[in-house]
Amino acid sequence: SNSSLFCVFQLIPLAGIVSLAAVGALSFSVYSVFSKSDVIINKSGNPEPWETVDPTKPQKLLTIHQKWKPIEELENVKKLTK
Repeated sequence: SNSSLFCVFQLIPLAGIVSLAAVGALSFSVYSVFSKSDVIINKSGNPEPWETVDPTKPQKLLTIHQKWKPIEELENVKKLTK
């Protein structure tokens, strides 16, 4: 009886760490869905979601010295296909 109670106390840190990891994963998922423009849920509403992504806004969690400029050839191809 006494050893089984000791075993339960040994599992408390494990349960705490696993719970913290689950809460962190869930909160990051919710953060990504509502704040990131490259994360979508309803693909049928917008079949080409990459067209609405703002290239000047960083999409990663941490971005260092991001510089973006349009590629002329790519822009010309986009104009021709639309």
